[in-house]
Amino acid sequence: MAETVKGPASYFPSIEKKYGRPIAEWQELIRASPLPKHMELVGWLKSEHGLGHGHANALVAHTLAEDSGK
Repeated sequence: MAETVKGPASYFPSIEKKYGRPIAEWQELIRASPLPKHMELVGWLKSEHGLGHGHANALVAHTLAEDSGK
């Protein structure tokens, strides 16, 4: 039986489907950005790449948590 994905990663299938890029590519963009703060990154993804707030927030939260080892 497959485990239910929870948290920010639960948005990933719909993000890939809606925006046509794999999650790894979004994470590369986030990591390459000079913006240091969570909400700055969310705003950037929304304004520059057209993501909705929930999708941008999920990508940033997951990426930053992954990078911090949490």
